[in-house]
Amino acid sequence: MKTVADIILHNGNIQTQDGFHPMARAVAVSGKRILSVGSDRDILGLASSHTQVIDLDNRLVLPGFIDTHFHFYEWALNYDSIDFSRVGSFKEMENAVSNKALALGEGNWVLGQGFNESDWPENKIPDRYDLDRIAPNNPVCIWRCDLHLSVANSLGLKLAKIGFETPDPEDGVIAKDTSGRPTGVLKELASNLIRNVLPKPSRAAVLENMQKAVGDAHKFGLTSIHDIRLMGGLDGADALKAWQQLHRENRLHIRCHVALPGEMTDQAIDLGLCTGFGDDLLKIGYLKFFSDGGMGARTGWMTKKYLDAEFGMPLTPVADIERAVLKADQVGLSVMVHAVGDRANKEIIAMFQRIESHDRTRCIIPHRIEHVQMILPEDLEKLSTLKNIAVSCQPNNLSLDISMIDSCAGPRGKYAYALKNILKTGVPLMLSSDAPVADPNPLAGIYSAVTRKRMNKTPEKGWYVEQALSVEEAVKGYTITPAVASGTGDCLGSISKGKIADIIVLDQDIFKIDPDGIADTKVDITLFDGRIVHER
Repeated sequence: MKTVADIILHNGNIQTQDGFHPMARAVAVSGKRILSVGSDRDILGLASSHTQVIDLDNRLVLPGFIDTHFHFYEWALNYDSIDFSRVGSFKEMENAVSNKALALGEGNWVLGQGFNESDWPENKIPDRYDLDRIAPNNPVCIWRCDLHLSVANSLGLKLAKIGFETPDPEDGVIAKDTSGRPTGVLKELASNLIRNVLPKPSRAAVLENMQKAVGDAHKFGLTSIHDIRLMGGLDGADALKAWQQLHRENRLHIRCHVALPGEMTDQAIDLGLCTGFGDDLLKIGYLKFFSDGGMGARTGWMTKKYLDAEFGMPLTPVADIERAVLKADQVGLSVMVHAVGDRANKEIIAMFQRIESHDRTRCIIPHRIEHVQMILPEDLEKLSTLKNIAVSCQPNNLSLDISMIDSCAGPRGKYAYALKNILKTGVPLMLSSDAPVADPNPLAGIYSAVTRKRMNKTPEKGWYVEQALSVEEAVKGYTITPAVASGTGDCLGSISKGKIADIIVLDQDIFKIDPDGIADTKVDITLFDGRIVHER
């Protein structure tokens, strides 16, 4: 490493996330590495006439954010779809679909994502007839914010060949009325019947959208992501090919762990793949399995009935997941298991207890449980006994789910998003967005974890605030904890000498401001690989 800095950031409030040197005033970058961290005087002494010197004016500096559960490929592909995340009513949804249909012209697919009926005054999920009325001459399919439920109109259903006689696919539900006619509502893998007939974008369009998405990620301070597969694994091979092409063409400007669908376990083993294989830009991630669905679709697997539905549903049988994990574990392939409902978490934690009892793991990188959205106290205790497990939770989903959980689970909502209790188990707690399910901005996630409020600052005193994290705990969940838990702690996660220079500068000190202002904080500068890739 050179002894002269290419970039120096000084006069700053640097919260390094390095336990040995937690605070500093300045940092020097040489190439893609951190040359030194320390006082203004020491660091400015490393400048030459060619060094870019940036006066931070006491702004807060953190390591680049790491999002460990981001459906990035899906997010990028949907750049041209309707974004319902800020649509506040059923009527606004209707207007958005109608306007998109007019803009696209007759016969073209109208697609949208992110509606959350539980926060609409009407509290109504649309059906095929609503969409027929709004866009009678276009096939339409729109996805709920959790991606576990979609709604198609009659033209969309016809193109997907979904009718009276169509049986439910494995791990999916085609909702039907009392006469047996599909209502347009599709749950879990039934939505893939629509995905299978959607026009495929060109590879050039996919790569262009992915590069746009990376640019937007930089605006949020994201420098590393784990790109996670959706259920059914339709995008698994295509996503990996796209990431590899960006890398080959020197167009990959974010660090990425690419997850593989659990259905590819045998192929991955036969190819000799293992988690962490790759370089500091692109790595093979985890095998992804689904034990249940989502609470919004009432498919999250519960120990007690929903107030307005049955028990939800298991998806991949736990015994099948266990057999696959045992095989994968022996070749160094780590797994992540989606578990939302309290029954799903109970079963998956018990599964990992059985697996750890074999005491012969070969996985260096811990297995993971994703979401842990609702967990009972007795299962938290069992979670604390696991030695080779990390947890990835999505606090920003909390802001979407408050009304829905109150409605379908009532007082049992106290077991949902139990972030503080999960942290107390000692299991590494990684925080993430689940985008496009929720806002990909880590500052919005930190806000949600700390305040337990919706983005509109309600409820005023927060929701089950005993489970709130401190700002320090939440920041660790987006920086050093995921770096260590995913095997990259030697080079990422803190602002430390010798580590890769992924660094962000914020316009407000989130450790000192009113927590309600955290979500409004902006990223002024993002350094990735020692280069400034975003400057506000």
